Amino acid sequence: MDVTRLTRQVKYNCDVSDARHGGLYTICGLAMRLRDLYKWDHRLAPWQEHEAGRVLEWIGRREALWESLAEAEFHPLTIDGHAYEVFDSQAINALLVPRGLFYGAGYAHSLKPTFFLAEVDRCDTLHGRTVLRLGRELARDLLTLPAFSQDDQVVLRTEAARMYLWDQIAYISNSGRPCLAFALTACCGLSDTDLHGMRGHLDTILKVFQPVYIRHELGELEDPVFDRDTWRRMISDFAHTPVELLVRTLKDVLADTAKLGPLAYFCARRDKAGLGFYMAFRDGLTALLFDELKTSFTAFMHSGDWNEIERAIRQVRGQAVAYTGQVTAIYAVGREQDLADTRKAIERTLCQRGVKL
Repeated sequence: MDVTRLTRQVKYNCDVSDARHGGLYTICGLAMRLRDLYKWDHRLAPWQEHEAGRVLEWIGRREALWESLAEAEFHPLTIDGHAYEVFDSQAINALLVPRGLFYGAGYAHSLKPTFFLAEVDRCDTLHGRTVLRLGRELARDLLTLPAFSQDDQVVLRTEAARMYLWDQIAYISNSGRPCLAFALTACCGLSDTDLHGMRGHLDTILKVFQPVYIRHELGELEDPVFDRDTWRRMISDFAHTPVELLVRTLKDVLADTAKLGPLAYFCARRDKAGLGFYMAFRDGLTALLFDELKTSFTAFMHSGDWNEIERAIRQVRGQAVAYTGQVTAIYAVGREQDLADTRKAIERTLCQRGVKL
């Protein structure tokens, strides 16, 4: 197998996807993703920056490439003389994984196609599921996805996870800083959130935080509350809307509070650092809709009362289960009539919970 040729093929499809879907992002969102892609392309550490002129030249070349691919189609991957459709990841990985490579292909937020190719570092089994930990990435697109599930397997992209985690630390909200400081003290003996001081501890932090990525995917695969087929249809029907964000948030909360999810894992091990990092990086709709856990954790940082945390997790899960039932019931009735009215009805449930659209 010609790995160099395969890498070129995957890179081409990454560029086509980025050319077609780069417009999905805000200017700020696109700039952040381009910055990550630049760092990967130049093999920089997450905290390293090149001077602005050099980066802008690279962005100019990237935009010119995207313009040339604006009408392009994805190319099949040719491996050992056989052509494979770009989303046929199961057949492709049946050939690649025994040779130490993994091919990622799927749809991300707003149904953006996403692809990458990476080396396999480890392959484990956890609760009956295959867990692949990947190493060096040979090809990738704009998306820095730390972990995902594909073909009923859990996949951790270690390079992307390292970069993603550093960005979470560097751009943490003010409300998350006390949680981060608590976690850093517990795992690294650091008393503050100074970025320079954390550079040498990033791998330790990632090791503590890895269960969040892996257990989240396990929880999502195993959790029975939000039917996966219904969830996928809702993502497709309401792509790039507040409803997509809501159903993704509900799925995430259900995964995190599931028996195999990260919160149960940290509670069972009385892992203060892991729980602290999890709480530090909660944001968006999760923080708005399910604030009870934050309130309990604020008290926990002083009391160390795990019973209170477990009570809050049960409460949050109960709320997520009830809200999921409400939303899917609206969808079940509405999708047979008018999707626009169904979207408005679901969005009203967000407004009723104090979320401004």
